[in-house]
Amino acid sequence: MSDDNAPTPTASSVVRVWDLPTRLFHWLLAAAVAAQVVTGHIGGAAMTWHFRTGYCIFALLAFRLVWGLVGGHWSRFVNFVYGPASMLRYLRGRQRSDDLFHVGHNPLGSASVFAMLAMLSLQVATGMVADDDAGNTGPLNRFVSNAFALSATGWHKGPGQILILALIALHVAAIAFYTLHRRHELVRPMWHGDKLLAAPVPASVDDRITRMRALAIAVVCAAIVAAVVKLGG
Repeated sequence: MSDDNAPTPTASSVVRVWDLPTRLFHWLLAAAVAAQVVTGHIGGAAMTWHFRTGYCIFALLAFRLVWGLVGGHWSRFVNFVYGPASMLRYLRGRQRSDDLFHVGHNPLGSASVFAMLAMLSLQVATGMVADDDAGNTGPLNRFVSNAFALSATGWHKGPGQILILALIALHVAAIAFYTLHRRHELVRPMWHGDKLLAAPVPASVDDRITRMRALAIAVVCAAIVAAVVKLGG
């Protein structure tokens, strides 16, 4: 079932913006990143879980890449990739009637999403080949030179980690700003999926078929990650 068949809600109606797979991805990723920060700082025996959680993040990112192409209307990348003109209109508060910045991700939120996905992908990639000289090596470490592994480890433990934490801080600050000053609730819609909107906009399909398709994609992504990890075995 495609979004073209989704009902277009009437004025002042509750609209399904975030489908269940997108919401699960969001909260699972948040929990996994928090676990990574904690286990990474503890070190020692906790590194076993650091790697396992990293593999989970790898699978989640792979899932989001696919879901960004075939997921619900507002979860598809094509519906929240904005050009410079859209960004300028948003920053200047000069939105056009066809600008639906208030529904899914606005231009700033979109930039934040792509930055976070890119940085987490880089963290996963560097972690897969890392070697911390303390007995902890990524599963693909044997496929790269020692110099490359050390460079990747330095990024993973240094600038990469700092940038991820900075993006998280900006994300939380943005949520607080929009909630307190703009009276624009962001957390609840990402929890239950719906928004009360005053103008008709397309709704995201979030039925059983869509969810089963998402589950199948998630299983395939997990299997691919497991196969990649096994290459280093």
